[in-house]
Amino acid sequence: GIFQSTKKLVLSKRVGRGRMLEFLRKNAANGLSMANLVAGLTSILCSFNRQYSHSCQLLLVGFLLDLADGAVARWLNACSALGAKLDDFADFTTFGLATALLLQPQGVLDGLLVIAYVMAVFARLCFFSSGIPFTYRGLPCPYASSLLAGTFLLTEGNVTLLRVTAAIMILFMVDQGLYPHDKVLESQLWKKVVYAGGVAAILFLPVAVASIYCLTWSMSYIIFPYAIWSGK
Repeated sequence: GIFQSTKKLVLSKRVGRGRMLEFLRKNAANGLSMANLVAGLTSILCSFNRQYSHSCQLLLVGFLLDLADGAVARWLNACSALGAKLDDFADFTTFGLATALLLQPQGVLDGLLVIAYVMAVFARLCFFSSGIPFTYRGLPCPYASSLLAGTFLLTEGNVTLLRVTAAIMILFMVDQGLYPHDKVLESQLWKKVVYAGGVAAILFLPVAVASIYCLTWSMSYIIFPYAIWSGK
C-alpha cells in the first residue's frame, strides 16, 4: 500500500519533470523569438514617446536574440512551422516596423520612405528564398536594423543621414544578391567570440562603445559577406 503509493508518486513526478523538460526543449527557441517580439514592440512604444535612444538599444538586443533563436532550435532539434512563423513575425515587428520608426517621418516623402523600408523587410521575409543551402537572397534585415540603430546612436539622431542609410539598406534588402548564412553560434570559434562580445558590449559597456561594436559587425557582413562571414 504505502510502497505502491510512494512508487506512483515518484513515477508521476518523473513523468511530470520529463514533460516539463520536453516542453522547455521544444519552446526554448520560441521563447527567444517572443523576447525579440517584445523587444520590438517596446522599441515601437519608445519611439512613440520619442525615446529613440532606448528604441535603438532594444533593436540591438533584438539583433542578438534573432541570431540566437535559430541556433537554439537546431541545437535542440526543435525546428517547427510554428517557430518559423513566430520568428518571421518577430523579425517583421522588430526589424521592420520598429526600425522604420527611427526615421521619424514628418511629411509625405518621409512617410513613403518608411513604407518602402517596411515593405522591403516584408518582401525579404516572405518572398526571397535562395534555394541554395546556407545562403540568403538579399541582405538579412537584422543587419540593416543593427546598422541603422548603431548609426542613430553614434550620430545622436542625425535623421538626414539615417534616411540616406535606410534608402541604401532598402536597395541591399531587395537586391537578390547572395549572402552567406553565417550561423554565428554554430560556426567557427571566432564568430562565437564576436557574438559574446556583442552581448557583453550591450549589457556592460557605454552605449557609444556598444554602437560602434554592432555597427562594425553589421558593416563587415554587409560589405564583405563572403570574404569574412562565409561558413567553412
